Amino acid sequence: MDFADFILAHEADDLSRLALSRERFAGQVEDFDLALTTLEVRRKLRAKVPEWAAVPSLRYPLRLSGEQCSSSVTARYKAGVALSAIDHAEGMPSIADLTGGLGVDAWAFAQRFSQVLYNEMLPELAAAAAHNFRELGLSNVGVQNRELLPGSLADILGDFRPDILYLDPARRSSGGRKVFRLEDCHPDVLPLLTELLEASPRVLLKLSPMADITLVCKQLGCVKAVHVVAAEGECKELLLVLEKAYDGPCTLTLFDAGATVTIPPEQPEILAFTVTPGLWLFEPGKALLKAGAFGWPCSFGLRKLGRHTHCYMAAEPHEALTPYGKWYRIKEVLPLSSRCIKETGKRYPKAEVTARNIPMGSDQLRARLKVASGGSVHLFGLHIDSMDGNYLLVCEL
Repeated sequence: MDFADFILAHEADDLSRLALSRERFAGQVEDFDLALTTLEVRRKLRAKVPEWAAVPSLRYPLRLSGEQCSSSVTARYKAGVALSAIDHAEGMPSIADLTGGLGVDAWAFAQRFSQVLYNEMLPELAAAAAHNFRELGLSNVGVQNRELLPGSLADILGDFRPDILYLDPARRSSGGRKVFRLEDCHPDVLPLLTELLEASPRVLLKLSPMADITLVCKQLGCVKAVHVVAAEGECKELLLVLEKAYDGPCTLTLFDAGATVTIPPEQPEILAFTVTPGLWLFEPGKALLKAGAFGWPCSFGLRKLGRHTHCYMAAEPHEALTPYGKWYRIKEVLPLSSRCIKETGKRYPKAEVTARNIPMGSDQLRARLKVASGGSVHLFGLHIDSMDGNYLLVCEL
């Protein structure tokens, strides 16, 4: 049976039972193990990269690559960031993806760049990528299978002269533990940096959302722009644009579920006055929290509830902030006392719960309230500086 036909015939199967039926089905497809892994990864890609999941002839040899690959949304955003970093007045420029992985980023680059070089260290991934790019109809992507080490870049690039380089260092240790410091990722970009910037004047670097933005900018030293990328309510990645010899200010851009904003130079944090029912609470999303631009909402007239309480108050919701957080109408402002916690939990048996800057976490506060998740009510346990104490705010979406 053709590989794609086998995938379509078994895409709804119980994969554990299919694996146990190896002897029965193995003769139906050229590589049964590859087919099993492909079926598993395809299920992850249905929502993540639907354009790839729609092509049954694609092959996925490693489960981890399906977990770690970019979504089509974040990959396309990344391609736009790479393109905007280049002065491309004449024609479409070229890019080299030095840590290719599954190839979703290279696929997105191929739609915006004239030529793409995909390089991957693992031979099985490189072979699958070469096959997949052909199946996807891409004719402008060349494939290399080399390890990126100090001194190896010239061999990887050969005669290719990219306008920008892209790296997504692996964020797992040899033991499989997740890491996020530059020096713990593979390859370590720091000893490669001079070589990279000699090969191309610009580098786009993808990092873990756990990375410390201030620290990595200091370590790298030539960061021109930082992009905090979020989707589906989670901060997914950091993108850093590096430019040779650049020593100016660094711009900060948020991309959250399709909305994009470049944060102006940091605004002062303005603390709230008394918080009362009828006002609106703004809870920043993951991208805004990661960016650390805590004064930016204040530029729209909001007031921060505390220097270390990252929630804000306003008379009315501000539309410009809506893509980067949630708005709640404040119904009640109560002391965060044992009695109020007990009574509020009884009155609102279903509610979402958030704790910020108080001596307990959200899970602990939920346990004390004894509420089940759900409904339109959101209970916030917050420290409010202007009121010099911890409070329980009953809010509604």
